[in-house]
Amino acid sequence: MIQEENAKFEKKRIRSAHATTVLSIATVLFLLCIQGLMLGYTHKVSDYVKENIGFTLMIKDYTREQDIMDLKAIIDRSPFVRSSRYISKAEAAKELQDDLGQDFVSFLGYNPLLPSIEIHLKADYATQDSISKFEEELTRYHIVKEMFYQPDLIRLVNDNVAKISFWLGVISLFILILAVYLLNNTMRLLIYSKRFTINTMQLVGATASFIRRPFLRNSMLQGLAGAVIAIVVTTLGLVALHHKVPEIINMHDWGMIARVFLLVLAVGLTFTLVSAWFSVNKYLRMRNSDNLYN
Repeated sequence: MIQEENAKFEKKRIRSAHATTVLSIATVLFLLCIQGLMLGYTHKVSDYVKENIGFTLMIKDYTREQDIMDLKAIIDRSPFVRSSRYISKAEAAKELQDDLGQDFVSFLGYNPLLPSIEIHLKADYATQDSISKFEEELTRYHIVKEMFYQPDLIRLVNDNVAKISFWLGVISLFILILAVYLLNNTMRLLIYSKRFTINTMQLVGATASFIRRPFLRNSMLQGLAGAVIAIVVTTLGLVALHHKVPEIINMHDWGMIARVFLLVLAVGLTFTLVSAWFSVNKYLRMRNSDNLYN
């Protein structure tokens, strides 16, 4: 009876230890998920901001509309450009009237506004150097009067994106190092609790590979379970945030989300396996059983 109770207690203790290990791994990998998604969404947001900075190409008055559309077609074929929009004199006057709330055309007796092409560049080209080259190319056309944009805004956006990316990179590196350290410690403590079992198996003549195999298999299963829990919790969090702030959390970007989840899965499997390998080998190399108590 006492032996049965002891056996039940031992099984319960082992299950509790395994559950604690899996939850510890899941917590660490959940932090990696969050950090990876933060990096991904920060990149998306910075691209969104850059691509929504407008550049206006002012066209000379009395230019034929066909000439303007020909220029727009050339602009659309440029590798710099994400999108462009032709705004006629009448459309420009209507937009300004809506903003002012007054019919200035009737007051002045004529429309002083020029036709224009509103341009949005791709995020990679929304830099001062690329814009300067693009401006130089466009101003060669005789129908172009000038290109209007805000260089200070471009500089400010790029500087802030660079600073945010740098500090996020530093934080990500710190979290990765912390994750590796915690995963390693978790597996070392688990193997440490099994050190007498390893020693007993050695004493009865078991080979190193035979002893090592179940520990490596269990470590991979625990790493996999921890990664799955972290991914499921993160996905539920993303779905909840998507309903609250759909403008920021875009659940349709499965490519980026899948890459983060695969990275977390790889980290969970790789580092638990490597930590278990070195921890088991440490006790396999011990020749003096007295060292097991240290």
